[in-house]
Formats: sequence, structure tokens, C-alpha cells
Amino acid sequence: QAQLVESGGGLVHTGDSLRLSCVASGRTFSAYAMGWFRQVPGKEREFVAAITWNSGGVIKSEYVDSAKGRFTISRDDATNTLYLQMNSLKPEDTAVYYCAADVSYNAMLGGIVEFWGQGTQVTVSS
Repeated sequence: QAQLVESGGGLVHTGDSLRLSCVASGRTFSAYAMGWFRQVPGKEREFVAAITWNSGGVIKSEYVDSAKGRFTISRDDATNTLYLQMNSLKPEDTAVYYCAADVSYNAMLGGIVEFWGQGTQVTVSS
């Protein structure tokens, strides 16, 4: 089966940085949109960032407003890995972050996702 495995979460202080990684396996995701969502207990899973690409590079990407200017989504085809670089972290960024993949970029933007990772905890102290 297809798998998405996240890593890189942790406990940091306000203003620190983290780099989340998502290693994909089980199938090729070259034709898939991929992204990151986050969720806190009792709340809906929130879209954070998404990216779609081909051999020519990134086609398009999108970020939640609160992440713009601080977070960067990227990929590495050589290692089949998706990244989320998070800078200037704030306590409100605290959540479980999930890697996501779907054949439809537009569906992902609407919260519809075919494949989810297991999640990695990000905690930002005040």
C-alpha cells in the first residue's frame, strides 16, 4: 500500500524553526498533489500548504494565510520526499501536522485527501 511517513516534529520555542519531512512509498506520486494539514484536539483538520508539480518543476502551490512568509513547501524527487520548512514559529502553530496526497490539487484545497500520513507533533512554547 501507499505510505506517507512524516518526521521532524518536536518541542521548540517561539521564533524557532522546524523542518518537517514526508517520505512517500508504495507507488509513484509524480502525478499527485501533495501537502500539509494540521489539527489540534477538538478542531477540524486545517489546510496548511499544498504543491503540485511535474518534471519541469513546481506548477503551483498554496498556503494558508497565517503561514505565508513563514512556511515553505518543497519536494525532492531523488528521495521521494516532501518538506515543510517552518520558520518564526508561534504558539498558535502547535498541532499535529499531517502529510497528504491526492490526485486532485483542487480537491486537496477543499480538504479532500486520499492518502494521509500518521502525523508528527509540533509544539511551540510561549
